[in-house]
Amino acid sequence: FFGNLCFVVLHCIKTCVTLMEKEGIPVKITIDIDEKYAETQVDIHCRQLDTETEKIIATLRMLNQQLMVSKEEENHLLDVTKIIYVEAVERKTFVYTAEDVYESKLRLYEMEERLCAGNFMRISKSCLVNLRQIKSLRNDVERKIRLTLKNGEQIVVSRQYADEMKKRLGVM
Repeated sequence: FFGNLCFVVLHCIKTCVTLMEKEGIPVKITIDIDEKYAETQVDIHCRQLDTETEKIIATLRMLNQQLMVSKEEENHLLDVTKIIYVEAVERKTFVYTAEDVYESKLRLYEMEERLCAGNFMRISKSCLVNLRQIKSLRNDVERKIRLTLKNGEQIVVSRQYADEMKKRLGVM
């Protein structure tokens, strides 16, 4: 378990560091691997808490986050990193992963409060998307954006959220 967690933490940090270096922000990483450690610990040392550092912290916090969802009257603890998108339809909230579709008792705004500090973003009145699950995007009619997700599905970002989407993805 710790080996997998260590790999995921290193991958997340590497991704964030790559983004920071593209912005010209110098980053130093020190990794100390030793059997004397009983658990994985991540320390962040920074001059000030800026948006890039907050992104690293949010990404790390997402690693252990789980949601209670249900499928066929059975409850499941779902790792939020597996979520592709969340959609509200007729007062029900559905959570989509690569394998299954689950239902959550949480309303969409509650899901937004829990997920959008990390890699999720609201893209319409009824949908949140995991930004790490986006394969490609293209402009659509009336200033909307059409997203193609890694699972092949396509969803539309409404005009209201299109500029923020471009900004979060570094397209703008």
